[in-house]
Amino acid sequence: MRPPPEPVPGGSWVTVAVLTRARGNRGELAAVPLSSRPERYQSLKEVFLFGDGSQHQVESVWWHESRLIFKFAGIDSISAAEPLAGAEVRIPREQRAALESGEFYLSDLIGCEVIEQRTGASLGQVVSWSDAGGSGLLELAGGLMIPFARSICVEIDPAARRIVVNLPEGLKELNAE
Repeated sequence: MRPPPEPVPGGSWVTVAVLTRARGNRGELAAVPLSSRPERYQSLKEVFLFGDGSQHQVESVWWHESRLIFKFAGIDSISAAEPLAGAEVRIPREQRAALESGEFYLSDLIGCEVIEQRTGASLGQVVSWSDAGGSGLLELAGGLMIPFARSICVEIDPAARRIVVNLPEGLKELNAE
């Protein structure tokens, strides 16, 4: 198993699943998927496992209930699979599945400048995403939390690194408390 190539084109990785435990006696591993679209996993041929950054050829990926089951080339027993439990399954960012028009990856929102529609003022950059139920929240540098709802985030353009928002009255003040 080789370490990941250095440097990675574009310099970043995308985690597509997290391995949880060995499954069965053939070296398979159960994993928590990080995409709601199961078809995205069928095209995986090569992945990198972080903790150690080791590269693995994917023999097969299939679903069992709500879990993915990975079978990697050369991992053919429970004892060979067990040390991989807990690793993140990653691919280079450039190998992500193509999206439909108007779709975007949540990770692409990190670093976007948030602009208030009424004033044109910058509210700051998105530093994280919080899945707080419902629509989720964008967290900006400085702590401002903005609900990620279409009625508030009226223009989302990750390619331009920009999100235009129409904030409800009092939202900034509520965040300051």
